[in-house]
Amino acid sequence: MTPSPARQAPVTVCVFAQRFSSTPRGARLARHLALYRLHLWGIPYGSDASDTAALLVAELAANAVTHGRVPGRDFEVRLSLHASTLRIDVSDPLGERRPAAPGTLTDPPPGVVGGRGLLLVEALSDRWAVLDRSPVGKTVRAELDLSR
Repeated sequence: MTPSPARQAPVTVCVFAQRFSSTPRGARLARHLALYRLHLWGIPYGSDASDTAALLVAELAANAVTHGRVPGRDFEVRLSLHASTLRIDVSDPLGERRPAAPGTLTDPPPGVVGGRGLLLVEALSDRWAVLDRSPVGKTVRAELDLSR
């Protein structure tokens, strides 16, 4: 007789993926739909986790629209909630323009208006990375540990 395997707690993984037009309106819609989905998953509007996720999605979507735009091609937002980790992936079709790697970002020169989005991502997320996207493009991933 073989021993029965130890019982494990069931694991629920929630996933949301949507493509958006590479426009400011698409980036805004991405943020709104992401917050709505998180609310449905039990992360209420106005909570610290929801507000942080909103900033991350907004910055990553704005970067995809501004720096990763290819005319006629969309960008994609993918959220996944596994146990107590929220993963935010924003993909765009322009793989040639890759941002600086985590830990290597520098402040823009004084007087420069933009260039601080990934500094916010680095400050707000627990982990982030830039990944290749198959067949073309790149994905910027940010993760939040919700158990804090």
